[in-house]
Amino acid sequence: MIYSKTFGSRAFDWLIIVILILVSVVTLFPILHTVAVSFSNPAVAGSGTITVLPKGLSLKAYSHVLDDKQFFISLWVSLERIGLTLLLGTVVTYLAAFPFSRETKDFRMRNIYLWLLLIVSSFNGGIIPGYMNAKNLGLYDNFWILVLPYLFNFGNILLVFNFWRNLPKELDDCANIDGAGPWLKLTQVYFPLSLPVLATISLFTIVNTWNEYFQAIVFINNTHLLPLQTYLQQIVVTIDPTAPEDIGKGGMLSEVSNQTLDAAKISLTMLPILFIYPFLQRFFIHGITLGSVKE
Repeated sequence: MIYSKTFGSRAFDWLIIVILILVSVVTLFPILHTVAVSFSNPAVAGSGTITVLPKGLSLKAYSHVLDDKQFFISLWVSLERIGLTLLLGTVVTYLAAFPFSRETKDFRMRNIYLWLLLIVSSFNGGIIPGYMNAKNLGLYDNFWILVLPYLFNFGNILLVFNFWRNLPKELDDCANIDGAGPWLKLTQVYFPLSLPVLATISLFTIVNTWNEYFQAIVFINNTHLLPLQTYLQQIVVTIDPTAPEDIGKGGMLSEVSNQTLDAAKISLTMLPILFIYPFLQRFFIHGITLGSVKE
């Protein structure tokens, strides 16, 4: 249907366009500025004159970050961690969400368990109890301490739970008539329909796991088990130019600055997420909104 817009309607459309352009500029400027600083000469970077284009092109910051095999060891640890957390966490979330999507007549304790999980997930036991548990369970300085605490995510369970609750109840009735049990429903009925929400929680898991660095600071001493984020966070902090073993590193720091080094670290850590997000984005909005609509 074609209709002519009033002046007020056209003005409102232009206002929305201007606002979206401003939001885009505000969002992109810090990213472009960070990348420009990472490629700039450290002396120029410290002057604060760089906007979105590098000045005094220099790759020393990236050379300092990449010219170390520990960088690639930590990269592999991060990829391993993401892969296991994504695989096992998705299975745990998928299996935990199914009983919560049932009616109370099928799962009478459902609401009680939901409230208990909500309360437990809302509070943190603290670093010291977590450290003691890790020591007692043999997880201190163990790779699995980076994976196991992140397998159960109540927020992801709620997303899948609400997604399934919004599906037509006739699907479940038809499966019951055909004699399908819980496992057959999970694999043959719900799984093909759950791809949007599974892609959504996968994106959340990848981003959160990739950006997390504090767990390794507390529980990991072995440098071969450090994730990339933790390693990059400690690159400058652990360097002491007066220490004999760090004299070479201190000399290298004279060719870069903390500003260019930090910008290079941020730029490198953005790449995986920028690469993955476009592939999952088409599922993202659908997976979030479908579970939020109630009949």
